[in-house]
Amino acid sequence: MKYGLIGEHLGHSFSKVIHEKIGDYVYEIKEIEPENVAKFIKERDFLAINVTIPYKEVVIPMLDCIDDSAKKIGAVNTVVNRGGKLYGYNTDYSGMRALVMRVGAEIAGKKVLIIGTGGTSKTARAVVSDMGAREIIFVSNVEAPGAYSYDEIYKNHTDVDVIFNTSPVGMYPKNDGCPIDLTKFPNVKALVDVVYNPIRTTLVQKARELGISAEGGLYMLGAQAVYAYEHFMDKTVDKAICDQIYNETISEKDNIVLVGMPASGKTTIGKILASKTGKTFIDTDEEIVKREGTDIPTIFATKGEAYFRDLEAKIIEDVSKLNGSVISTGGGAILRKENVRRLKQNGTVYFLDRSLELLVPTKDRPLSSDRASIEKRYNERYGIYLASADVRVNGNGSPSEVAELILKDRIK
Repeated sequence: MKYGLIGEHLGHSFSKVIHEKIGDYVYEIKEIEPENVAKFIKERDFLAINVTIPYKEVVIPMLDCIDDSAKKIGAVNTVVNRGGKLYGYNTDYSGMRALVMRVGAEIAGKKVLIIGTGGTSKTARAVVSDMGAREIIFVSNVEAPGAYSYDEIYKNHTDVDVIFNTSPVGMYPKNDGCPIDLTKFPNVKALVDVVYNPIRTTLVQKARELGISAEGGLYMLGAQAVYAYEHFMDKTVDKAICDQIYNETISEKDNIVLVGMPASGKTTIGKILASKTGKTFIDTDEEIVKREGTDIPTIFATKGEAYFRDLEAKIIEDVSKLNGSVISTGGGAILRKENVRRLKQNGTVYFLDRSLELLVPTKDRPLSSDRASIEKRYNERYGIYLASADVRVNGNGSPSEVAELILKDRIK
């Protein structure tokens, strides 16, 4: 390996995609067990690497030289091999500072809560300290020096202004995790979550629902990669590339999720979008049929709607963890809030708003098989579609026309 990333569990990593956008080199992802880290570093069979959880502190004694800022933070995420000597840096600092600026978090004079006590929490502490935080406190679900328990935080520190999540809670594949109850912190105006997969964690979504400015870690990941590249190649690059990397990565990784009434064209339009974008097409109703080995009317007739909705929720939980897909959902998928939240973790939800008179009932749709039924469903669900969607799309045109409206929205 010449360039790459080492860590323990890296199946979720976007680093290869991002680095290969920045530099003209092959960037490898290498999972290493804890007992093999020292051997890998000692062999020095690489030109430059990034280091992630849980080795940002572990590698420090194995290096020949450590940059002053990395030494101050106590964590290294970039190692460069120069003539057999290993130099350690911390580009997470610059990446995190860039993310704080993107969120618009006001740090000076504020009380900051940092969730987690690992290497990334040390970076967060250095950033907010340098930005003039009035008070910095830590919370952890395990005993750690200087960290409060959650009970102590909820009892004595609900006056914090900004929250950083540096823990892996909510990270793929345990996407539903949420490290803290935000409703207990009425003063919070900004939240930074370093988790980047999923793109919008449960924590970020809940923060935004409360009117808190919040962002996940994807922008930080791209920015720190740009700074790491400068060390890799010993050159300076225009930092405007950080925005470019972020926008390109979002465009590739973010799912296009289609919701709407039965007969609104979700499947047909989804296939057009997949063809035009190169994304994988997934129809949740088709996935249900595959798993059950029978059609949807039969599932409704033999096992009932509740069984179907549970199965639908499981399918959505699974496909929502994917990236780079077009997902067509069943007409009733939005009836469960957890389905919508999961779909938004890695996707933008588009409501295909097709007029009632253009919706044609068919016998293969158990709850919309005749005109009276489809009108009932429309009246029951229209408000839910609007509330669930990130973007409402006029669905009255041809499938190609509607697909084009969505593609135009994607390039804003």
